[in-house]
Amino acid sequence: MADDKDHSYEREYAEQRDDYHDPAAGETPEKMGIGRYLATRIPTLKPPMDKVDNPFKVLSLLNLKQWMFFLVAFIAWTWDSFDFFTVSLTVSELAEEFDRSTKDITWGITLVLMLRSVGAIIFGVAADRWGRKWPFVANNVLFIVLELGTGFCQTYDQFLGIRAVYGIAMGGLYGNAAATAIEDVPEKARGIISGMLQQGYAFGYLLAAAFARGLVGTTSHGWRPLFWFGACPPVLFIIFRLCLPETDSFIERQRVRESGDNVGKTFLTEGKVALKRHWMLLVYMVLIMAGFNFMSHGSQDLYPTMLENQFNFGPDLVTITQVVANLGAMTGGTVVGYCSQIFGRRFSIIVMSIIGGALLYPYGFISNKNVIAAAFFEQFCVQGAWGVIPIYLMELSPGSFRTFVVGTSYQLGNLVSSASSTIEATIGERFPLPPKTVDGETVKRYEYGIVIAIFMACVFGYVIILTILGPEYKDRHMGVAHDHDLEEATGPNAVDRVAHAPGHRRTSTEDQIEKA
Repeated sequence: MADDKDHSYEREYAEQRDDYHDPAAGETPEKMGIGRYLATRIPTLKPPMDKVDNPFKVLSLLNLKQWMFFLVAFIAWTWDSFDFFTVSLTVSELAEEFDRSTKDITWGITLVLMLRSVGAIIFGVAADRWGRKWPFVANNVLFIVLELGTGFCQTYDQFLGIRAVYGIAMGGLYGNAAATAIEDVPEKARGIISGMLQQGYAFGYLLAAAFARGLVGTTSHGWRPLFWFGACPPVLFIIFRLCLPETDSFIERQRVRESGDNVGKTFLTEGKVALKRHWMLLVYMVLIMAGFNFMSHGSQDLYPTMLENQFNFGPDLVTITQVVANLGAMTGGTVVGYCSQIFGRRFSIIVMSIIGGALLYPYGFISNKNVIAAAFFEQFCVQGAWGVIPIYLMELSPGSFRTFVVGTSYQLGNLVSSASSTIEATIGERFPLPPKTVDGETVKRYEYGIVIAIFMACVFGYVIILTILGPEYKDRHMGVAHDHDLEEATGPNAVDRVAHAPGHRRTSTEDQIEKA
């Protein structure tokens, strides 16, 4: 009996190790054959039905430092989103200022999307090598300079140049924010924190829309005050982050590296080990993020155009619909993120994709103000699935390159999906509607609703298939004591010395073993 008990606890402890791959948990052994792996995909979708306390009790598990890490990551990610939307909300004013077409101005948005991957690589590697704090500070310094610079642009070429560099800065923040907010969080709180963090993007849009109405065109400076204002809050974010230390997970990892002869050499060795062991997983993460970015861009980018062009909504009704949709997004991300802790990451994503697909008809075909309700629930599903993404990517990522992998996979997926609105607009030309006259000019109309429905049905199907085929490392421990990639790169003694040192951050599973 004692042997059985010991074996049970040994297995429970092993299940927390990064290299432990239990097919029942959706993880795949490195030597598992493809046939065996595919055979486990459907059975591993069964919800674990883990017992989780109510959201308020779960959130109370976070200590003050963990809350501060989450808050600084959330507000920075929110403002990153705010800065991005400042251009899309002032396209008409910018076109008039620089005497360019709307299409020319939107090239500034495309440049940002194209160069975000560069920022994810640069700042991701920096954050994994030197820590989360200083790359975060550098990121926000760039935001200040570039938002101010945009506000003082005098020519179109200056505008494009600044927005191109801004794309690099924007791309560098997401992975750092996710790592800062999540990697020290208790396992039971990961899902809801993930959902709350991701919705900083929707919250940033709401803030941008609100401040655009208050700052654009209300002074003699036209659109510029919105960008000048956008440069101010990052100053506070920098001060806030400077008051906080590095995350416990990174500090432990850095101690292991410093126990060797050369920290830089150890870091490079970790990279070789991670690439050798996990290259296929990294490809999967880029593919799944391409699907998710197509999901968000495909359901959102052309939607205001559809409301105005096809349904003849006025500016106020379009704004109301967009705001309600984003409120649905924020609600969905938080709720589904929390539920993923109970039902599993993959299962939650698939359920939201199925329901989102079922809602495509009302989302694209109700031509009166009742579509507002459909917009709320469609974005609840889209961003509900998105709410799982930060923790899903964090748990899949190799520990030594968590910031780099999360940020780069997200931004490469964004790059792939950057043409989604162009694809939808091109398809829309095949579904013309009778033109309308606005201010004496004839305006072409298209049935964008059917285009969005067709496009999104394909995207939902792609995401469902890829999620079924993908792995899941739910509740994976993120400390060095369970990272066999790091152990291979530095040797087991280096990891053990840090893992058993006084002050080592223990998991609930380790505590349970100790008590036994």
